[in-house]
Amino acid sequence: MENKKTSKSGSLANIRAQKARLREAELLLDISCKMSAMDSLDSVLKVLVEMATSELNAERGTLFLNDPNTRELYSRVAMGNFMREIRILNNNGIAGFVFNKGEGLIVPDAYADPRFNRHVDEQTGFVTRNILCVPIKTAKGETIAVAQILNKKKGNFNRKDLRLFQAMMEQGSLALQSLQFIERMENIRKQELEFINIVSEMTSDIKLGSLLQKVMGEATRMLNAERSTLFLHDEKTDELWSEVGQGLASAQIRLPSHVGIAGAVFKSSKTINIPYAYADLRFNPSFDKKTGFFTRSILCVPVVNKSGRTIGVTQVLNKRGGPFSQEDEARLRAFTAQVSIALENAKLFADVQAMKNYNEAMLESMSNGLITLDANGKIVTCNAACSRILKLPATAILNKKDSEFFSGENEWVLEKLRLVTETGKPQTSVDAPLKAGEEKLSLNLTVQPLFNIDQKRIGSMIIIEDISHEKRLKSTMSRYMDPSIADRLLATGAELLGGVNVESTVLFSDIRGFTTLTEQLGAPGTVALLNEYFSLMVDCIQQESGMLDKFIGDAIMAAFGIPVSHEDDADRAVRASIAMMVTLNKWNRQRASEGRLPVNIGIGLNTDIVVSGNIGSAKRMDFTIIGDGVNLASRLESACKQYGAKILISEFTLRKLKGTYRQREIDLVVVKGKTQPVAIHEILAYHTPESFPGLGELLGVFKDGLAAYRARKWDAAIRAFNNCLAINPNDKPSKLYIDRANFLKQNPPSEDWSGVWVMESK
Repeated sequence: MENKKTSKSGSLANIRAQKARLREAELLLDISCKMSAMDSLDSVLKVLVEMATSELNAERGTLFLNDPNTRELYSRVAMGNFMREIRILNNNGIAGFVFNKGEGLIVPDAYADPRFNRHVDEQTGFVTRNILCVPIKTAKGETIAVAQILNKKKGNFNRKDLRLFQAMMEQGSLALQSLQFIERMENIRKQELEFINIVSEMTSDIKLGSLLQKVMGEATRMLNAERSTLFLHDEKTDELWSEVGQGLASAQIRLPSHVGIAGAVFKSSKTINIPYAYADLRFNPSFDKKTGFFTRSILCVPVVNKSGRTIGVTQVLNKRGGPFSQEDEARLRAFTAQVSIALENAKLFADVQAMKNYNEAMLESMSNGLITLDANGKIVTCNAACSRILKLPATAILNKKDSEFFSGENEWVLEKLRLVTETGKPQTSVDAPLKAGEEKLSLNLTVQPLFNIDQKRIGSMIIIEDISHEKRLKSTMSRYMDPSIADRLLATGAELLGGVNVESTVLFSDIRGFTTLTEQLGAPGTVALLNEYFSLMVDCIQQESGMLDKFIGDAIMAAFGIPVSHEDDADRAVRASIAMMVTLNKWNRQRASEGRLPVNIGIGLNTDIVVSGNIGSAKRMDFTIIGDGVNLASRLESACKQYGAKILISEFTLRKLKGTYRQREIDLVVVKGKTQPVAIHEILAYHTPESFPGLGELLGVFKDGLAAYRARKWDAAIRAFNNCLAINPNDKPSKLYIDRANFLKQNPPSEDWSGVWVMESK
């Protein structure tokens, strides 16, 4: 009886097993049928996951495909009306473990397994209790995907569930592999078509700014990155520059061509792919600090032109979903290779346009007029200065034949053009006349040949410098100063005319007994005398580059070192004074032979810091100098009468002299209005043996007499000065000191007396 029961139980078990196998076979056949009807990878993923989840009585399931380029597992999840792609590293979590192990895994308690990544639950709010995960392999045994189902509704997953789940996934693996391959091919074909369209569109753009914008936009989109920048090489400055950066405000970035990742790629012409920027020593994080951007990954490739020369680099930052792959490198290299020709053409066009704009701006900003003519003599260019100088609008000049435009009194220009055409050499005319309307201009005109890059003559160029105003101004200024100074003043402009403190040697001269002369000569004779006298004296001043400041009646005021300074301005002033005395003596000899009265003068020189500039009222200005230094020079000129001297200079002028001149210290004085004594010296270099006999001998004796005088040795001083008079009876300073010594001998000075003489008069 027991044997019958056992036999019956075995038969029932066999029947149930057969039914299970039949059910499994039907399930697998159903999967095959459904897979064969699928035409998209998303449909296969959905059906496989839904069937496995239902059959194994689980709450949720996911199928992860492997991306060999990025080493990631990815799955597509329906989110409303679109599919969202989820990616994880293929060594992360339970799925990553199964993918790398290649064997199925049952996890009865997810949170107790250290391989489980609980962050997904924390983000979604789903609680994972148990997991069944199997690899999906090809016929060759290569793992191409991982499938997992979560939370069996009753109990835990078992070995039977694992075997069935594995069988279901193996049944769909062929369709999965095929559709994955088809999708990849379709994506590649789509990318290639899109790539061709993009390149075609870009190569038609010749504007560098917009082309850079397009290249960066497409590079960013094509590689699914956050930001990209294309750097071009500036050969003039050896810098890498970019006008547009994706994700940045439009601005130009410049950096040395060897700096950073971009510089390393440019110098080596090799691609650099950095998955973790901050771990690479070549990366410079300062730009991130400046912009607030955080760089994770970098792909940088060289941009090479058709001749194999690197002309820049393309840098793409932060690929979304992971680091840049080898496929990304290949695509970016291909992309930059295709657009490099367009970039080079656009750069060349930008350089040409910039040069054109620069040349036009330069022509319009020139103060000189410029005309260009073609090989047939037709005027093709006329700048704004030319229109202004010739007093004609550009429309009245352009497209005119040279023979038509330069006619009448201006025909001489045609001769210059002819000579340039025949000889090929420039022709220049200085201070040439040119009629412009009813006005006659003074011009510096230069005609030059124009050649193209092959040195073939293509026309002529005329440069016109209007010197009419300068000529009139120089003529006027030369009446007041040396013509060379007038030239320099005109060249430097108005800055020399402002108020400045400047060191200058001031010269004052005055005619002695001028009132007596005027009474004898009358008004016409006085004017004639002054005109002749001033002409002689001013020539002496201007020969030493002095500036005539003004005439004050019969007096002359001049300055050396204004408006242009020299290292030897004090010497120039002394030489001018000596020349004035020599010229005056010669003129007086001529006057004596004609029976006319002689003219005697006194000259005072002082060197000091004075104020120079335009001084006057709003209606009338005068370029002059003022200051204590000017006043002292005037006092010294007046003192010449007291000492019987012709030229007196201050100790300040003496200290500035670089040359050696015959002179003697004549006194230590305090001029009126001052408290500090100043040593004054007499210049004697203009004298001849006839005008001052025994000059050399007298100078030594006079020096001894002055020393004795200041030492209160009155008798010794008187003897020395009497000896001076024995040498030259007309030496007035010696007579003056004899009188002073006799007076002080009878009226001894105070203990603090130091030989200083106070001048009471101006």
